Amino acid sequence: MPDPDDLAAPPTADGAHPGRDARPGDAFQHAPNAEGDPIRTFHPRRAALGDRRTDALDRLWPRYGVSVHDPALGLPPTGPDGTLDAARLFDRTAPLVLEIGSGMGDATTAMAAADPGRDYLAVEAHLPGIANLLVLVEERGLTNVRVAHGDALDLVRQTIAAGSLDAVHVFFPDPWPKARHHKRRIIAPDHVALLRSRLRLGGTLHCATDWAEYAEQMLAVVEGDPGLTNPYGGFAPRPEHRPVTKFERRGAEAGRPSHDVIATRTA
Repeated sequence: MPDPDDLAAPPTADGAHPGRDARPGDAFQHAPNAEGDPIRTFHPRRAALGDRRTDALDRLWPRYGVSVHDPALGLPPTGPDGTLDAARLFDRTAPLVLEIGSGMGDATTAMAAADPGRDYLAVEAHLPGIANLLVLVEERGLTNVRVAHGDALDLVRQTIAAGSLDAVHVFFPDPWPKARHHKRRIIAPDHVALLRSRLRLGGTLHCATDWAEYAEQMLAVVEGDPGLTNPYGGFAPRPEHRPVTKFERRGAEAGRPSHDVIATRTA
């Protein structure tokens, strides 16, 4: 019979009840969203990891993983000014790409494998995706990938220095299709201004979605930012370096073609 104290414990930010719902990965929790905090652009949820992903998380997290907010899981290394020390995180100095919402890790690891001269920091809120990315990193022998668990925008606000990123990728973020949820979309003017501020001059913001209405909003928001320039004058052709994932193929088969929005920081 469950311990009554466990049943009485409040749920975590992921909706789990300590003790009653214990499962692999329970150490990975999201920070509570307090009143007055920025609105989250993702919805925390739980899912089974399976033996393979649980093993990868246990073995590989200490080497490749950092937490956005939890010191017990390891915070990103920082310099004297409190911003990310990427050279310590990756054990080298190289241009840095920030992947926001890396999903199951297929696209991130494929791009990193084809682009060994740059480092990739993948930020993901959902644990199965993080664990699967770790599986792929090990399988492909990649040394230029690290993964952060938590809210990507919090990481950018708190830890990423201005002008320090070579590129920001936001591929297939949650479209939040209901009108009342549009305020949760990550591609919004204030978020884009934040991301642009962390890009170096000449750095690239690359977004992609298969949700037509969101694609139009993405294009308008990115083109409306005074520090970004769209060299394509509209949607960009899908660049060959962005892999087509299973998720994207399913969307295309369902009649949802993908749209890419690519802009360069010019101010």
